[in-house]
Amino acid sequence: MKQKILLLFTVFSLIACKRESKISSSDWTNISNRTQFKEHDGILELKSGNFTYNFKQNQTPFKKIILLNASMAGYISELGAENLIIGVSSPEYIYSEKIQNLIKEGKIQNVGSEQKYDVEKIISMKPDAIFTNHIASFDNTYELLKNNGIQVIFLDEYMEQKPLEKTAYIKIFGELLGKEKEAEAKYQEVEKSYSDLKQLASKAKEKPVVLANEMYGDVWYLPGGNTSVAHYISDANANYIMKDNKDEKALTMSFEEVYAKAGGVQYWVNAGSHASKKEMLGMNPFYGKLDVFNKGKMYTIAGKEKLKANDFFESGVVRADLILKDYIKIFHPELLPDYQLTYMKELQ
Repeated sequence: MKQKILLLFTVFSLIACKRESKISSSDWTNISNRTQFKEHDGILELKSGNFTYNFKQNQTPFKKIILLNASMAGYISELGAENLIIGVSSPEYIYSEKIQNLIKEGKIQNVGSEQKYDVEKIISMKPDAIFTNHIASFDNTYELLKNNGIQVIFLDEYMEQKPLEKTAYIKIFGELLGKEKEAEAKYQEVEKSYSDLKQLASKAKEKPVVLANEMYGDVWYLPGGNTSVAHYISDANANYIMKDNKDEKALTMSFEEVYAKAGGVQYWVNAGSHASKKEMLGMNPFYGKLDVFNKGKMYTIAGKEKLKANDFFESGVVRADLILKDYIKIFHPELLPDYQLTYMKELQ
């Protein structure tokens, strides 16, 4: 399951930095090209991918919600709205200590897993809304929930490739949970922090060459040059080996293809969540042929893990600034001498 989460991150490459302002309630608040919302005629209209929702004034703010994705817990936690959650799926993948305590106290129920949701239980809990990524194979389940009067809201934040646009989804949760001011304040805080860190990184004298991600089976899912990983590396003032590529998705390559591009690489980031180089080499002996494996520095995303839960996929979806800060610390440690890595961890 952990590998599946990491693969999802790889394929869509976890986490454009444009300032957004809400001039009046009738204007669209643009989260990204795929997601916007606005208030008009007593209706809150939300466009998310191929889905459009219209919420009447008496429908929001939601008081009882269910989350079917651990990443969405990050937004709720940043808003301090954990008490609104009545159910989660796959609770073992949730990092938040507060949410875990609420689960232990029975205030948040386990409603199944991505293999099978407990539909009868969900219906009996009568949530105001369910938040989830859209998975086509679950369309029948979604339809059953909707037919029982349950609002299912699809938010595919993992598809966003510009770090601050992923952060901006907190505004949607703010609108729907009655925490608009808190959401806007948090977004502005992260945006300013990100901008300041990007400016700091620009002062570095060197721009190291960087490799990212790892192999799954015989395929290396190398982030395209317009993915979140590539944006982070660029904003941290380093040279990603695929920086001239324009793809917003991962590129599937063989080891030989990556090897041919990996000459001169000094840093290897997002190398899974392995415990050691030895473990990594045991899974794929080819890694030992890379100069960066033997002479460079390697970093995993295992800095905040508890059993199956990894906070990189939870609070990290909101705190784009802290992820950028980690990358700057890795590539230019002299710029942040007193900072300790948050989500990343050096592989020994």
